Amino acid sequence: MPLMEKQGENLLKYEKSPYLLQHAQDPVNWRPWCPGALLEAKKEDKPIFLSIGYSTCHWCHVMGKESFQDPDVAAALNRDFIPIKVDREERPDIDGVYMAACQALTGSGGWPLTLLLTPEQEPFWAGTYLPPRSRDGRLGLADLLDEAGRLWHADRQKLLELGQKVTSHISRSREQGPGSRPSIPLLDRAAEVLLDRFDPVYGGFGGAPKFPVPQEILFLLAYGRQEKNEAAREAALFTLTRMARGGLFDQVGGGFCRYSTDREWRVPHFEKMLYDNALLAYAYLEAYMQTGSDYCREIARRTLDYALEELRLPGGGFACAQDADSGGVEGGFYFLSRADVEEALGVGEAGEFCQRLSIGEERSIPQLLDDPEYADFWQEHRAECARLADFRRRRGSLHRDDKVLTSWNAMMIAALAKAARVLGEEKYLKAAQTARIFLKTRLTMADGRLWLRWRDRESAVEGQLDDYAFYCWALVELYETDFSVSCLREAVGLAKQMEALFWDEAGGGFYLTAAGAERLIVRQKDAFDGAMPSGGAMAGLALVRLARLTGRENLRELAERQINWLAGEAGRQPEAYCASLLAMMEALYPRRDLVRVSAEAIPAWLAETGERGRLAVLAKTPENSRGLALLSPRADQYPIPAEGEVLYLCREGACAPPVRSAEDLERLLQEVREPVLQ
Repeated sequence: MPLMEKQGENLLKYEKSPYLLQHAQDPVNWRPWCPGALLEAKKEDKPIFLSIGYSTCHWCHVMGKESFQDPDVAAALNRDFIPIKVDREERPDIDGVYMAACQALTGSGGWPLTLLLTPEQEPFWAGTYLPPRSRDGRLGLADLLDEAGRLWHADRQKLLELGQKVTSHISRSREQGPGSRPSIPLLDRAAEVLLDRFDPVYGGFGGAPKFPVPQEILFLLAYGRQEKNEAAREAALFTLTRMARGGLFDQVGGGFCRYSTDREWRVPHFEKMLYDNALLAYAYLEAYMQTGSDYCREIARRTLDYALEELRLPGGGFACAQDADSGGVEGGFYFLSRADVEEALGVGEAGEFCQRLSIGEERSIPQLLDDPEYADFWQEHRAECARLADFRRRRGSLHRDDKVLTSWNAMMIAALAKAARVLGEEKYLKAAQTARIFLKTRLTMADGRLWLRWRDRESAVEGQLDDYAFYCWALVELYETDFSVSCLREAVGLAKQMEALFWDEAGGGFYLTAAGAERLIVRQKDAFDGAMPSGGAMAGLALVRLARLTGRENLRELAERQINWLAGEAGRQPEAYCASLLAMMEALYPRRDLVRVSAEAIPAWLAETGERGRLAVLAKTPENSRGLALLSPRADQYPIPAEGEVLYLCREGACAPPVRSAEDLERLLQEVREPVLQ
């Protein structure tokens, strides 16, 4: 066993991950996941103790302080095990495999994720948070280690057999069933289940704890729009409104916390994740587009502005998250009392402010669930919120995990691009473009392949399916906002890389890890949505939309194969595959094509019209005509006029007579309905 670097240090001190660095001073002799650590387990014939978490996870902090700094626990780990720490955000592949193992062994999962593995990395025990010693009916880590150490020597064969059985189970669970095709009945079934689970009193789906699941909301909005189903749309809109009024949304500083611990959205679990805020902003923007709701528009703005202010890094990339804890207290940063507000605003201004946000003498989470005039709060109290936000910062600070993840940044690029189209605000477009440059210069290799993570001037971990799929989707979103041919070119390149690296030619679908990447006990292939939409679903969505824009037959065929694979996966439980259903809806309800050709600059209204009309828009000018023709050969069919503009609206290869103004296009859009392919 290698010695500690020095007293109070371990090998994690050489890592870049903020989560791993948080444990670099533990008395546990942690190793990062690496070939050397895995080989050491085999050489020393010891089981692996695997701990997976992330730097802004409250219960990871608790277990770290209680258990991993306990001298007796550390001694047992160092003596009888090979302890390995993994940042689940840096290695989603490892997290995905062993979360599936935990669910197979226990029926549930979460973080911190705790497993015991054979030296061949096969799991024979799994759980989540463990106190140092057993209490209140909960197994303690010291007791687990003692028993596991005893069994490893006394009855090892049972542990090995269990590890093999779990590995076999999660391998079988990833096998693809018969192929299928997307269908309206599949959408109907998903909507029916979600509406059955809908909470008509407080919004959301199911009971506490309640997670804001953007893909479910986006599916219901899309389904309600296409199928004229008001119940689906109203469930989505009511949920969006209740979430934004509650403590889940930071009424003072903007942005959403990770989930609500109660049914009413009053008390959140406090970490703020980049992916939640990106996808929720996207959902609120979609709701605003469909309804014109000023409240949805305002929440989208405040969510994106939070990300720009608190998560954006120098150079334009976005950090992962802000912590739940402040000063060792979960949520301490966010709790306010009337005395706090009076100190920040003065006694005179504090009265109405506290009444509207239900802030009393005891510290609580500000929320607008009891204010019938909630929609006007921000406009009327913008200045007070800014002063109170400054007060909170002076009182304490939040740890920020400043890793830049390709997939999570891609989600924010997509949300910012949509905001620029929907709201017409230049700052969001510039932020999206700058973030894209960050990914292109720091997280893209010379051959076009992606890195997964950047931090402290280091790019690391070869990109996985999520990185390619989400970034390809983001580039499509950005192209439909600024019509930059370079976005389209990069998206086509990523689609090629995605097929070459991840596609399963034999069984269909995309693997989560690339061919040639490190082999874990299972090579996963999944369409099931977790906290985020699945990479397989986003690959399907990106490919359908990219094929629509370019007209390329190879992309159309790949998109069709992936959509059919998603349909086969979703058939068993479609409500758990809402991102896949969104991808299928792009095939079932094809977008109309709009080609604008002009010798003049691309007008600002074009992106907004494309968004509102659900169009696949190409914009051709003398400057981009050659590059556009290489990417989308059909663009050559439309000559550039000597003056003015010409607009061609087409559906499934049939074009209406061309028009020469935005006004004529609007009339045409009202006349031509979208098709449904059964």
